[in-house]
Amino acid sequence: MPLLRPRNALLLFCVTIACVYAEKVSSSVASMSMPEIEEKLQECPLVQDLNIHKLATSPKTSTLTSRIFAILFPGSPAVNALLATLYISGPPNFLLALCPPNIDPSSLSVMVAFAVGGLLGDTLFHLLPEIFLGEDSPQHVRFVMVEPNRNLLLGVAIMVGFVTFVAMDKGLRIATGGEGHGHDHGNGSVEVVKPVGRSSAVEGSSGKSAKSRKRVAANEQTDLVAVKEEKEINASVKLAGYLNLIADFTHNITDGLAMSSSFYASPTIGATTTVAVFFHEIPHEVGDFALLIQSGFSKRAAMGAQFVTALGALLGTVIGIVVQEYGGSGGNGEGGRFDGLMGTSLSWGDMLLPFTAGTFLYVGTVAVIPELLETGKDRSLELRKTAQQFIAMAAGAGIML
Repeated sequence: MPLLRPRNALLLFCVTIACVYAEKVSSSVASMSMPEIEEKLQECPLVQDLNIHKLATSPKTSTLTSRIFAILFPGSPAVNALLATLYISGPPNFLLALCPPNIDPSSLSVMVAFAVGGLLGDTLFHLLPEIFLGEDSPQHVRFVMVEPNRNLLLGVAIMVGFVTFVAMDKGLRIATGGEGHGHDHGNGSVEVVKPVGRSSAVEGSSGKSAKSRKRVAANEQTDLVAVKEEKEINASVKLAGYLNLIADFTHNITDGLAMSSSFYASPTIGATTTVAVFFHEIPHEVGDFALLIQSGFSKRAAMGAQFVTALGALLGTVIGIVVQEYGGSGGNGEGGRFDGLMGTSLSWGDMLLPFTAGTFLYVGTVAVIPELLETGKDRSLELRKTAQQFIAMAAGAGIML
């Protein structure tokens, strides 16, 4: 069948609606759910011809990526979401065992740029189109029905996710006195004032003159003051470390929500979101690990703390599964088509994916981009570093493509 021209779009719509009404069903269109409407549309002869044309012009292909995804995620949306949570939480934490304790968080800038490309690519290429238009089906054509207030609610959910991370980041900055967490691990270090060495004081005490004894006493007093300042600063740094763990736990909960909402949207969206979050978690976990080491944690204690925060992702996944299973889904409810939120087909479960998109937009832009914009005085070095960051960002987005 030849492709329909744009001027026949209105005719196609009218014929399709006529086919729906031609079917003598017991209920009216207004009381039908979205899947029921689409199912009836598939029975229309014109739509069936479109399906035949689609299958003829778009043969099914099995790529290496799809085969890998099928092996990694073989179960139901709930099972796949739990598996994805293990994938994004396990390997990054095990990699910490290979990290040296004195790692510099600022050295992760290229990896952070790669993660930014992945997060923004997943959000712009996959999540937002899925949220507003849905995903194409390889078996048959799909229809998009525009409902009053539906796009408005989805936009509100995106903004709520964005503002939630703004509030969390702002609250943490207030609690730490300006040493914000965010994802800017390069600025998390605090300069510690070291006490004056005792060797000079010992050398001074060997003298017999009163002047030498006074100098020794002054050195000892300076030593005590410096030690007191170091203790106070270390207490502040350790507090920042514990607050950082709380923020990590909360952030991992949203990662778990992302896993559940994306797999309930479609297997493809779930798989690509898992890849994006995975590449984001590696520099995130390594940076937090370095920050905990700077806060006075031993390597083993820092690894244990990171493992505890990883449980937040599992908690978020379980919460998301419960909301999806028992909070209803836009087209799966028993009621009419407009029995959802604000008279739309949306339910609370449908709000998780746009919420996730809002958090990804914050992490990929506000929280991380300022770190990539930081520059030093060496222009040639900064130009090379900037080129590496843009290449890494393009690579991350390219994987999402």
